[in-house]
Amino acid sequence: MQRVKALEFRRNEVRYAAAAVSSRLLPGTGARTGPLTLVDTDPVSLPGPGWQRVRTRLAGICGSDLATVEGQSARYFEPWVSFPFVPGHEVVGETEDGRRVVLEPVLGHAARGFDLPFPGAAPGDGDDYRHLVSGPLEPGIQTGYCSSTGGGWSNEFVAHESQLHPIADTVSDEAAVMIEPAAVGVHSALRVPIAEGATVAVLGAGTAGLTTIAALRTLTRAGTIIVGAKYPEQVDLARDLGADIVVAPSEFARAIRRATGSFLIGDDLSGGADVVIDAVGNEASVGESIGVCRPRGSVVLVGMPGRISVDMTALWHRETNLVGAYTYGTETLPDGSCRRSFDIAADLVASADLGRLVSRTYRLEDYEDALAHAANAGRRGAIKICFDLRDS
Repeated sequence: MQRVKALEFRRNEVRYAAAAVSSRLLPGTGARTGPLTLVDTDPVSLPGPGWQRVRTRLAGICGSDLATVEGQSARYFEPWVSFPFVPGHEVVGETEDGRRVVLEPVLGHAARGFDLPFPGAAPGDGDDYRHLVSGPLEPGIQTGYCSSTGGGWSNEFVAHESQLHPIADTVSDEAAVMIEPAAVGVHSALRVPIAEGATVAVLGAGTAGLTTIAALRTLTRAGTIIVGAKYPEQVDLARDLGADIVVAPSEFARAIRRATGSFLIGDDLSGGADVVIDAVGNEASVGESIGVCRPRGSVVLVGMPGRISVDMTALWHRETNLVGAYTYGTETLPDGSCRRSFDIAADLVASADLGRLVSRTYRLEDYEDALAHAANAGRRGAIKICFDLRDS
């Protein structure tokens, strides 16, 4: 059987620590010092019936991938992954019978041989995660973090039929690879109810922030959407995707104060936005998001915060609803109907032309440059960086 070219991440505490140090000094250098290696390896075996081999066409680099490579990911995830793993969960590929497909990466109940939590459930549905570390596969929250499946940063990986979504010939690979990130935006926008005319604030305008803005404007009845965007390309795209007010992050609180007629009391607002979506996920952004959300409003964490120190007094005093938005599943739309996040996302990618967010592609062999570009995408005028394996 033909060997597979892949970027493999192994458990190596010394190199992981080296990546953490170097990336803090210079973002984007973790790939050079960390435990990520380009290898030629045997393909993973098909785990059983219903599994297929998929050849990668495009594979995106997302924030959680970067956190892992740069040595910044939370230790929380260690029991939920298996080593060595091949990263890459934003993938458009081709099955052995020639179908072009998009991967829904969550290794859900069907992939692991369990009964679905309810008829028609998506891989990410359910209220107990025990299946993610049991069944015939090694532990893994998603394809891209499981040694049994491989991942998109390779020529080939394996996927269960429940994870694969065929796409039309009219959909470009660049548009298709944005369906998974768009599903994250869809889930984030629908994670809490948004009343008609509500003021919604989005902090951060990278991929997660931009797809969330598009989903908010398309799927909800939000009134004013206020966005904190750091770079010119992000500003332009945020406006084009539906934001009403786009300001620099330093002006975020002031913009919300003006839009809501709130007072400034200390570092926080007396009122604030009805819903704040934090698409950054660091200590400062979480604290600010709580402070600009109105009492009894909701803060949705899309960016992965990891271990941070935040004064939670304001959360308690303002009775703020703080929720996470991790992946996707089955969504309840404002009209009461239910659809899978991925199906909604496919429509959103087409209607909002989200394929244009793919800024640059790299060969797998040039992974150090690709990951450095992704880690510094904003300041380099880019949004989504991908690996291109169509000719490999």
